[in-house]
Amino acid sequence: MSRILITGSTDGVGRAAATSLLDDGHHVVVHARTPQRLAAVGDLTSRGALSVVGDLAHRDEVHGIAEQANRLGPFDAVIHNAGIIDGSSLLPVNVVAPYVLTARIPASRLIYLSSSMHRGGRADLSHADWSGTRKTASYSDSKLFVTALMAAVARRWPSVLAHAVDPGWVPTKMGGPSASDDLALGHVTQAWLATVDDPEVLVSGRYWHHRRTEEPHPAVHDEGFQDELLAAVHRHSGIDLLRR
Repeated sequence: MSRILITGSTDGVGRAAATSLLDDGHHVVVHARTPQRLAAVGDLTSRGALSVVGDLAHRDEVHGIAEQANRLGPFDAVIHNAGIIDGSSLLPVNVVAPYVLTARIPASRLIYLSSSMHRGGRADLSHADWSGTRKTASYSDSKLFVTALMAAVARRWPSVLAHAVDPGWVPTKMGGPSASDDLALGHVTQAWLATVDDPEVLVSGRYWHHRRTEEPHPAVHDEGFQDELLAAVHRHSGIDLLRR
């Protein structure tokens, strides 16, 4: 059985993935933004799930999450599920935190939550405020960036399987009640990618929707853009992803 960390797993798609994986007998580590939010996964921790706590919008707490996780590891997979849809913390939560946790938590499989909206993102880092003091990017931009991060990891770390997943527009707290996709399918691809050895899963660097590969925004596989992104987040975070 695999040991899997899932960020943002107190509700929505992240919680569904944690429940499914726990049901299948895997060792699951859930993540909550605050100690108070852990109550939302009390049913999972009572069944053996372990937990880490920290706010992904704050650099020190992201490092704290990594330290907590590494005390519980090693991990077979990390599902970078957590994300927000608006506000000045879009880049810290949706891009910087996955970058830092990728560098700090060793795992053989990495799954990043993307969105079909990444195709509307701008491959322009010139005005990005990675610190979150002001909003300089859209949700679509942030999902383009994290999808390109996945592709950069797949290219630079051939021993690691990295994938990005569009879970669909599902009726979660983020997606809202008018979302038209099936919530029951929102977590399935992530759980599958984290645990199975099907030949199609063992090809790194792919973008998935409901267990089928799709073509992402052209910038995702642009090596120049990938390198520009890695360099920008490296400068901000002080962490060189290539020297983990």
